[in-house]
Amino acid sequence: MQARSVHEIRSARPSQDGDGVAIQRITGMQHAAMDPILMLDELRAERREDLGGGFPPHPHRGMQTLTYMKHGGIIHEDSRGNRGEIRSGGVQWMSAGRGIIHSEMPTSDTQGLHGFQLWINLPATEKMDEPRYRDIPAETLTRSEGDGFTALTIAGDWQLGAIASRGPLQELAPRAGLVDVTLQPGATLELPVPVGEALLAYVYAGVLEQSGRSVLAGQLAITSRGDHWSLLAGSEGASVLLLRGQPIGEPVAQYGPFVMNTPAEIEQAIRDYQAGDFG
Repeated sequence: MQARSVHEIRSARPSQDGDGVAIQRITGMQHAAMDPILMLDELRAERREDLGGGFPPHPHRGMQTLTYMKHGGIIHEDSRGNRGEIRSGGVQWMSAGRGIIHSEMPTSDTQGLHGFQLWINLPATEKMDEPRYRDIPAETLTRSEGDGFTALTIAGDWQLGAIASRGPLQELAPRAGLVDVTLQPGATLELPVPVGEALLAYVYAGVLEQSGRSVLAGQLAITSRGDHWSLLAGSEGASVLLLRGQPIGEPVAQYGPFVMNTPAEIEQAIRDYQAGDFG
């Protein structure tokens, strides 16, 4: 058995996206140890006016998005005719494939908002597939409770200590998985994982303690390879998004909302979008 350790800690950086929405962002477009996770955004707004104009219609190609709302509500609409609304605890998943235009706007009664969006890469063989979309209501997420922790499993299959947990979103599996874990102060969680998979932990409240290193709120821990990892919460406890996935191992070319394998494919995506060939 080979224990994982924290190989790198990345801090989220303040940014803006959409129509003036303030976010905290961590990118990993060319980062082999994060593959297939491309980016993680945390959205946290206390007041309606902090949400700007939301995320008006914009295109994507060659990747997937997963939006998970802890608090507040958003409405998804896209050029394929899909429309979905999620509220606190819900998830929206979209595979952009060959091209789609979508918007994500706060619901009319949303005053504050806290949530996350992930970008997950697609292999070259799937980048030009037809787009897909799915809502996952909060009540369908898999809830688990163990010694010193509670968890909401969103995507993939996980072993959380002695508890096996399967998320309702299997369209990411085996490429990626996501679970939201809350650890009590000083609690430990043993996490078996396949040796070859990337395993990341984004702390959004509290602190994780790892071999003398503290992973603070707003930081992403990137682990070394191994078949298990031991998470230890600090004295305040910790709330953590755990992400894992099988690396794709292909070149990544990215321009704005397009993620392909080569610059030539990016140029083609821009031409196709400008020609109205999305959706």
